Amino acid sequence: MALAALDQVKLLLVCPQCRSALVAGDSAFHCVSAACPYHPADAFPVVGRLPVLVDFERSILRRQDLVGPPRAAGGRLPQLVRGVWKPLNRVAVRNTERLLRLLPGPAPTLLVVGGGTVGNGVAAVYADPRVQVIGFDIAPSAMTQFVADAHQIPLADRSVDAVLVQAVLEHVLDPAQVVSEIHRVLVDGGLVYAETPFLQQVHAGAYDFLRFTASGHRYLFRRFSEIDAGTVAGPGTQLLWSADHLVRGLTQSTTAGRLTRGALFWLRYLDALVPAGYASDNASALYFLGRKRDREMSPKEIVRYYRGAQRPR
Repeated sequence: MALAALDQVKLLLVCPQCRSALVAGDSAFHCVSAACPYHPADAFPVVGRLPVLVDFERSILRRQDLVGPPRAAGGRLPQLVRGVWKPLNRVAVRNTERLLRLLPGPAPTLLVVGGGTVGNGVAAVYADPRVQVIGFDIAPSAMTQFVADAHQIPLADRSVDAVLVQAVLEHVLDPAQVVSEIHRVLVDGGLVYAETPFLQQVHAGAYDFLRFTASGHRYLFRRFSEIDAGTVAGPGTQLLWSADHLVRGLTQSTTAGRLTRGALFWLRYLDALVPAGYASDNASALYFLGRKRDREMSPKEIVRYYRGAQRPR
């Protein structure tokens, strides 16, 4: 694993509220600013080995929820079953390998937002000995160095070379604020790779908030130049999700829905037959690979950006 040591990460940490430096203790961290409400010595508790750097006044997270042992990094499904239920994300494999090739220098830092587990298809990020991976999530995990809310990333300005955010932005209340934070912590010219659902059913209960069209996803990253963008999974996969959840609704059984998904797994292979424009309009999920810039995409530019199959009359 290429996870950066916690002692290295501590040098980059800042207060999530005022962005002043932090003082690290054995059982808690605190802000150095006497004017900050997180100045008391026990302001940011350590759970297990991880500091909990959350501004609870501005977050939906609750202090009492962040207790207990870190969760495991692996999946719960047997490998054979997982291959049918959730096959390897080959789009992520291709794009993360490209991201790694674009990273500069001998020891670049890469931040994984929502990195409590190794995402589908992004294992190469953790296997590259050149890359120093920093990860955080909203709960302790063996794959992270701190707990945080992505709306207030507790890292210094221009402190990382790249950011990976996979299947996270639908679970935050204000994606634009999270992307703004990603822009802030990236070095000038830094890279971002994002994967986000478009046509998918609710899959995290009360913590599932938003979806994005291809144009909406691009505009979310309007302060980045585009290197590449496209579909992670197309209409066939979207139909598979719908069949699963239709059966769940008719039978009120999650198991029945999952069995339906297993029986109709072949639908996802229809994605390869759908032209790119139609796939973009009906995608299950989308990706964006881009580079930080100062200029912001204009409203007129995003209208011209549309690449789908629907043409103006």
